[in-house]
Amino acid sequence: MQIDKTQVGELFDSISKRYDFLNHFLTLDIDKIWRRKTVKQLSCPKEKVLDIATGTCDLAIEILKQNKAKSIIGIDLSKGMLEKGQAKIDKLHLNNQITLKQEDCHNLSFEDNSFDAALVGFGVRNFRDLDKGLREINRVLKPGGEFIVLEFSKIKYPIISFFYGIYLNHLLPTIGKAISKHNIAYTYLPQSIGEFPCGQDFLERLNKAGFKDASYKELTFGIVTIYKSIKK
Repeated sequence: MQIDKTQVGELFDSISKRYDFLNHFLTLDIDKIWRRKTVKQLSCPKEKVLDIATGTCDLAIEILKQNKAKSIIGIDLSKGMLEKGQAKIDKLHLNNQITLKQEDCHNLSFEDNSFDAALVGFGVRNFRDLDKGLREINRVLKPGGEFIVLEFSKIKYPIISFFYGIYLNHLLPTIGKAISKHNIAYTYLPQSIGEFPCGQDFLERLNKAGFKDASYKELTFGIVTIYKSIKK
């Protein structure tokens, strides 16, 4: 079943209560390593960072753990995910450093040149209009601001791709459905990965949106990729 990307906010609302558990369970906790390596791509501590598609705030919290930002604004379409994230922030007493807002990345409320860096963890593939979303992120970044993306990829190695495909398209949706009690949420994951222009294709989209020096690094046999670029 194809899922319309205009329904992404509602989809994540519906699985927000079990999202963290499933994230860690289905990746064997490797997602925590991916986030740590993503945050390490920030060149130096920043004054103000935008965390797009912040979800339950794991990436934002990791940014503070590594002392890479003084303040963070985390945005997401899903109210349910933001509520889970706010609970984490309250528990860790990080309210003075992380502020959450319900926002659409295609039409951000922030002024031009507002942020020193922006990050997206597992959210770019959910953009309704990828090019528009990237242009909007570019707009709110200061010149020279860093833009870092962590996203799932298409594996290039045939044998690994074969077995990963079985897991991604059959086992993961079955487990996700059983635990989240949502019929199609974890069917959307392989669909969105398949549609995303990963690797060199994504670098071209970054360049088109006004970024420069775009590069990428694959992790865990290419299951995920970290992209880094700079606003011109």
